[in-house]
Amino acid sequence: MIELKRDITATTIPYGQKTQLPKGSQVEITQELGGSFTVLTDFGLLRIEGKDSDALGRESAAPVTGPGELKDAKEVATAVWDQMKTCYDPEIPVNIVELGLVYENKVEPIPEGGFRVDVKFTLTAPGCGMGPILQTEVRDKVLAIPGVKFANIEVVFEPQWTQAMMSDAAKLQLGMM
Repeated sequence: MIELKRDITATTIPYGQKTQLPKGSQVEITQELGGSFTVLTDFGLLRIEGKDSDALGRESAAPVTGPGELKDAKEVATAVWDQMKTCYDPEIPVNIVELGLVYENKVEPIPEGGFRVDVKFTLTAPGCGMGPILQTEVRDKVLAIPGVKFANIEVVFEPQWTQAMMSDAAKLQLGMM
């Protein structure tokens, strides 16, 4: 158990509501991936953002950065996939790409220079309140890629996600193979 060193705002999983955790609260880290923490508390399962890692007595998460200058849309698309592989479902220790949640990664050059990125992804459950949190995380990480000037990140529910969409690596990691 870890005692929080200061007050923080956390997000309830899977509902996505903000919850205040006072200094001195006891938490147990259950997952530390992609720069955020999933913790078990007296309030249930919560997500603590990397910016609050000091409250857990941890080093601050490294800032999100992309690769160096990219020359074309294909290189940017590869960088977008790489960034999305650092976004994790807060309840499952697998990134959203390996879970098969990403349906579209479209990159187009824009006339004034740089690139526009359109991503469509879904959630493992349509009623999951974590959609906006993951949407913001994906947007922030995509916008950190040099040359990306605009990122439209959309949560969609068609087609409905199934476990069959998971990569073999994800299935193996979760003991499903």
